Amino acid sequence: MVDLETAREIALSLPGSEEKPHFGIPSFRVNNRIFATLWVNHNRMMLKLPLIHQSVFNAFDPAVFYPVPNKWGHQGSTFVELSKVRRDMLEDALHLAWEAVVSKTKRKTR
Repeated sequence: MVDLETAREIALSLPGSEEKPHFGIPSFRVNNRIFATLWVNHNRMMLKLPLIHQSVFNAFDPAVFYPVPNKWGHQGSTFVELSKVRRDMLEDALHLAWEAVVSKTKRKTR
């Protein structure tokens, strides 16, 4: 329910976010740290969510939100199927991923 361009616009609307390539795919960063990547060929996004948020979104619908299948998934990396996700849910999830990176950066600079 969200197209690739809308997903990109939502990610870039977050304060301080920018798009840079990461191993051939678009990544979205704040303070030079990745909070999301856009998997154009698969019509999905990967978000770096805190584990508690990953479990909540996954419990909502595992066909829409699910852990990346490998060690990254155990650390909060979560795929989002863009053809199935509601815009408001993607906005919420992206904000949480962005917020987690911002707060981690703030802790390191103290």
